[in-house]
Amino acid sequence: MSRRSRRLRSAGETRWLGRGVVIVLVAAVLAVMVSYGMLRTYLHSDKFRKFLSAEASEAAGVVGEFAPFRWDGLAVDTESFEASGEGLVTQVRARGLHTEVGMGGLRRGVWEIRGSSVRQLEVSLDAARVTDQEVKAEVERQVDKKSKRPAWLPSEAEVQGIEIRDLSINANLKQGLVTAAGMHVTAQQAGAKDSYRAEIAGGKLRVPFSKIPELRLDQALVRYQDGRVFLTSAKLGAWDTGRIEGSGELDVKSRQFTAEGEATGLKCEDVLGENWAKRLTGDVHLNFTADNSAGFPAAKGVFEISNGVLTALPVLDALAAYADTRRFRNLALSEARTDWQWRRGEVSLTNLVLASEGLVRIEGNIVIRGQEIDGTFRLGLAPGTLATIPGAETDVFVPGERGLLWAPLRVTGTLDKPEEDLTGRMITAAGIRMLENFPESSEKVLEIAESLLGGSSSKTMDEGIKILEDRSETVREVTGILEGILGARKRKEPEPETEQ
Repeated sequence: MSRRSRRLRSAGETRWLGRGVVIVLVAAVLAVMVSYGMLRTYLHSDKFRKFLSAEASEAAGVVGEFAPFRWDGLAVDTESFEASGEGLVTQVRARGLHTEVGMGGLRRGVWEIRGSSVRQLEVSLDAARVTDQEVKAEVERQVDKKSKRPAWLPSEAEVQGIEIRDLSINANLKQGLVTAAGMHVTAQQAGAKDSYRAEIAGGKLRVPFSKIPELRLDQALVRYQDGRVFLTSAKLGAWDTGRIEGSGELDVKSRQFTAEGEATGLKCEDVLGENWAKRLTGDVHLNFTADNSAGFPAAKGVFEISNGVLTALPVLDALAAYADTRRFRNLALSEARTDWQWRRGEVSLTNLVLASEGLVRIEGNIVIRGQEIDGTFRLGLAPGTLATIPGAETDVFVPGERGLLWAPLRVTGTLDKPEEDLTGRMITAAGIRMLENFPESSEKVLEIAESLLGGSSSKTMDEGIKILEDRSETVREVTGILEGILGARKRKEPEPETEQ
């Protein structure tokens, strides 16, 4: 073959190759256009709306549906999403939804859902409800029924981020209703599949405990991964100046949680009942840990008071009367702390210390069940405090550590009307000590009586012995006198028996 023929053949092959490439490219473009058209047709169909409804329902464990879609290219808006469930999530209501569908995940078999926003979202939870297997199976059947689609289309939707402008949550717990409203949430994927991190700002929280007021949420950082919610940090405001910071973790499936944190900037009147707020003032700092590992919520921590002043405590009023001083009526505290625990409505205070340096120290434990209290303490007083009361510093108090005189103290009654047993022991000890000195005084009385009456000494002594034999009655009389002097509550005399 001549050189000319070879050139002509080569040019022909080149032209055919070029035409082939063009045909392939045109075919590819047409295929893409057809595919895009088919995808667009599917996206704009009611089937895709039901597919996304099923995906959202499965994620929340409910059965629900989006309102009709309004498309603008690959962006879509809908008025609402309504759902209900028989498990932890009982109801979901969303308003003003917007999102965009991306094609970048088609090779991975997922629809990319990005740029999503929700104007208002309301979620109702029932932590006390237990979902049986039949209910779960029925939910899965209903979700699967609504998610039917062509086999060649992606089978999953991947939410890459979402903004919720107004989130409200109502959670029904065994202890009562927990509500959170007005929260702004932004969430993004955190790398791994079904892993997200979110920031929550603003909002108000209410919990079913009368001692805790409405809480103001400043900021919370949350992460979700593998069915667990991690509260990285949370900052809240409480009362007028209180600040609460904490962190925690929740297993969505088992519903077990743990939490820890601290509260600062609180006042005694914020956290104590009305009656005790009048008795104890100061600045409060407390830390806490909480969980439900025992099958019910429980919490514990340390409670401390600075700049504390203790006023009008019954035992201190009694001490003020005994010592004839007002120092015990308004007691400036150099130390005030206790370990605390709350479980099933019962509050236990252990390792409790209330102290005024160089004057008085109270140590012990107390349990509060509703309004009832039961406490066992040790009371330490500076020597000489009760020197004017017969028998007080020898028969009731004994020397001990810190250079103080110590005595046991029991506190019972109610939060509104606490009672203590020290007053009775002090009165009894004083009465007995006075009786121990009575024989010396009685001899003088007998001598004077004998000289005045001219009677025999034996007869007079017999009468004196009779007086000493009435010791118990005299103790009661002396006790009555001391009760009047010290301002203690008088004992209730037994009512006379009535004849049948």
